[in-house]
Amino acid sequence: MNQLKIPMCVVTAGFILVSANGQAGEDIPFDEAELFFELNDTDGDLGIHGKVDGDEWKRLVIEDPYERRMMSVRANGRLKRQGITELFFESAEPTFDELDPDDFFKRFPQGLYEIEGVTLDGEERENEVYLSHVIPAAPDHVTINGLPAPEDCDAEILPIVTAPITLVWEPVLGPHAELGIDGDVDVRYYEVVVEIDDTDYKSTSIIPGGLTQWTIADMNFFTLSEEGEYKFEILVRAESGNKSAVESCFIVE
Repeated sequence: MNQLKIPMCVVTAGFILVSANGQAGEDIPFDEAELFFELNDTDGDLGIHGKVDGDEWKRLVIEDPYERRMMSVRANGRLKRQGITELFFESAEPTFDELDPDDFFKRFPQGLYEIEGVTLDGEERENEVYLSHVIPAAPDHVTINGLPAPEDCDAEILPIVTAPITLVWEPVLGPHAELGIDGDVDVRYYEVVVEIDDTDYKSTSIIPGGLTQWTIADMNFFTLSEEGEYKFEILVRAESGNKSAVESCFIVE
């Protein structure tokens, strides 16, 4: 008796989740999402900062590495209809006498944080950002036209200089010696700010990490202070996003 052999095929059904943009199983991130620490080494305080930027959204949640919610933002009313595209925030920055740095870092553990949101169209957005406890050392041994910068603006004697003003500092090569944990530090950039207290007048420059001096040559700017006193801040930002800053004052005659 002849037997007819029929080949058997096993078909496996696969279920694939497709996101709104047609890409399978892929989270859609915000255009920009970051969390970082900022140290004011002169005043002795620390804070956590964050920024989110992207398509119009109505809800935002930030969770720490242990999936504990630490921030929730929800637009309501007419703002919910309009949508939010960019949000920047800074935490309070109590001095080290009020909040010990070790306790601060326990409050905001190192690791991956999730930033999640929902757009006006109901699409989900999600980013994972790494928050590091490696804090860059602050710029040190600052000089103003060759004169040592005082410890802070409350010094009894402030250096008296003439414009243009050149600020020089030592390169930041590693982590802060007293705060955070040890680790490599790659400088992304320095930021130099010179301003007149209690006014809107300031000069701000962001310069490459390979430069450790900057000249403010606008002579008109240095005629704006009636008392001739100017405040400067030199800030370093590491590739991790973390920042450290020093500040002091000088007088232009």
